[in-house]
Amino acid sequence: MPYPLLQIDDLQVDFISELGTTTAVKNISLEVNRGEIVAIVGESGSGKSVTSLSILQLLPSPPARYTAGSILFSADGQQQVNMLEQSAEQLRSIRGHRIAMIFQEPMTSLNPVFTCGSQVMEAIRQHQQVSTTEANARTLELFEKVKLPNPALLMDRYPHQLSGGQKQRVMIAMAMSCNPSLLICDEPTTALDVTVQKTILQLIRGLQETEKMGVIFITHDLGVVAEVADRAIVMYKGAIVEQGSTKDIFHSPQHPYTKGLLACRPILHKKGERLPVVSDFLEGRTIVKEKSTASIIPLSDDAAPLLKVENLKVWFPARKTFFGKPLDYVKAVNDVSFTVRKGETLGLVGESGCGKTTLGRSLLRLIDPTGGSIWYNGQNITAIKKDALKDLRQNIQIIFQDPYSSLNPRMTIGDAIVEPMSVHGLHKNGKMRKEWAMEMLHKVDLKPEHFNRYPHEFSGGQRQRIVIARALALGPTFVVCDESVSALDVSVQAQILNLLNDLKKEFDLTTIFISHDLSVVRYISDRIMVMNKGMIEEMGNAEDIYSNPQRDYTKQLIASIPKAAI
Repeated sequence: MPYPLLQIDDLQVDFISELGTTTAVKNISLEVNRGEIVAIVGESGSGKSVTSLSILQLLPSPPARYTAGSILFSADGQQQVNMLEQSAEQLRSIRGHRIAMIFQEPMTSLNPVFTCGSQVMEAIRQHQQVSTTEANARTLELFEKVKLPNPALLMDRYPHQLSGGQKQRVMIAMAMSCNPSLLICDEPTTALDVTVQKTILQLIRGLQETEKMGVIFITHDLGVVAEVADRAIVMYKGAIVEQGSTKDIFHSPQHPYTKGLLACRPILHKKGERLPVVSDFLEGRTIVKEKSTASIIPLSDDAAPLLKVENLKVWFPARKTFFGKPLDYVKAVNDVSFTVRKGETLGLVGESGCGKTTLGRSLLRLIDPTGGSIWYNGQNITAIKKDALKDLRQNIQIIFQDPYSSLNPRMTIGDAIVEPMSVHGLHKNGKMRKEWAMEMLHKVDLKPEHFNRYPHEFSGGQRQRIVIARALALGPTFVVCDESVSALDVSVQAQILNLLNDLKKEFDLTTIFISHDLSVVRYISDRIMVMNKGMIEEMGNAEDIYSNPQRDYTKQLIASIPKAAI
C-alpha cells in the first residue's frame, strides 16, 4: 500500500525564549496525498505558517524546537523519510526539488540585485545537471507556462520592475522549476487584487492538475479555500479544531471557531448590519442580526457637497531629457470629478495601479495635484499654501494601509495619539490630552494600560485600532481609509468594520473608503466609484454597482471575487 505524499503525526513545535516556552503547534496530525489540494485555514497566530515552515525545516533552531512527532515525506509513494531527522545536505536536496514553497511576500523572497530570469535559472541548475543554455530555455518555458506577459523581456527585468502579480508568478515559476511532488503555498494571494488573485489561483490549480502534485494552501481567506481546495484543515491557537472535505466544512461546520470564521464575512451581510465576530461563537453568545439602520445619503442638487473634486489630475514624469524636462507622464489620476455628501461613505475600488491611493492622498495634499481643483466645505484646497495646510489637516485625516509603518516604533502608542493634539494645540494641557487619548483608546476597544506600550507589542488588528484612534483624536469631519482592512484576518476585519460603522455614527464622519475588495466596499459604502487607469470607470449606488454593473471592467472585478461557498 503506497504511503501518503506527506504525513504529519503528533507534531509539537515550541519556541524557547528568556520569558519561557511558547507552544506554537500542539500535537497536530494531517495527511496530504498526491494530486490533491489541502487548505490550512486560520487567523494570524494559529500556527499554520509555523507548520508549513516546519515541513522544510526553515525555522531557526533555537528558538524553535520540535519536542514531539514526525514529518514523513514520500515522493515516490513507497519510501518515507522523516524531515526532522535529515541532515543539512539531505534537506538541500529536497528543498526546491521534491518540496517547493511559494511565500506570502514575493518582493522579500526575490533577490533585488539579480534578474528574475537568473534567479529561476539558479534554482534549476542547483538541482539538475543542465547547461546554462538549457536552463535559460527551461526558464523561458516556465515564464510562458505561468502566463507572464512578454516572457523574453521579463527574463532580464529586476524584481522592482514587475508588479505584485508578476513577481508572484516568477515565484511560482521558480517553485515549479524542478517538478516538485509537493508545493506549499503560504498566503500567496493575500496582498493581490481580486483579478490577479483569480489568475494566480487558476494557475496553481492548473499546474497541480497537469503535474499531479500535492498542494498545501495556507490562507485566512475562506473564499479562496472554496475556490481551490479539495480538503480543509482549520487551525486555532496551534491546534487543529476541524478538518474534512471543503464542501462539508462550508455546509456543516462543527466547531464554533469554524462557524465564526464563515459567518463574519461581509459578503453575507447587508450594509449597516453588525458583523458577527469569532468570539461570539467561541463564547456561545446568541447571534442577533441587527436590522440595518443605514440609509443612502440623498444626492439632490440643492444640498452643497462637503467635498467636490473637479477635473483633478495627478501626473508623474515617466521620462526626462538630460536637462530634466519631462518627455512623457504617468497619468495616475486623469481628469477625475466627483462629489461626497456630508455623512456619506464613498467606496473607491480598482486594481493596483488604478490611481485610487494617489487620489486619496491628493485630497489631503500629501501629493500635490498637477491640475484641477478640490473644494472642501466651500474652500479650494488646491489654492492653499503649504504652511496653511495645518488647520485643514485637523479636519481631514487618513488611515493608512499598513499601521506598523505609520507608527513610530520608538514612540509609545499613547504618545503617538497625544502628539497630533499637541501639534494642533487641542485641549488646555498635557493632562487633558492624555485623558482624551485614554478615552480614544477605550472607544477603539483598547485598555488604559496599553497607553505606555510600543507598536511591536500589538497584533495587526490592534495596531489598526491605534491608528484609527490617532486619526479621530483630532475630531476630524472627513476621513480617508486607504486599504485599512485589506491585510487583516477575516474576523479582525469584521471587528474593524464594526468599529468604523460605530465611530461614523458617533462622530458624524464623512469617509472615502479605498479598497480592492468589492464585497467589503459594498458592505460599508453608500456609493461606489470604480477607477481604472486613472479615470472613473463607473459610479453609483453601492448595491446597484455590485448587483448590476454596467461596465465590463466592473463586471470583471465582481466576477473575480472568490465564491463564498461551494
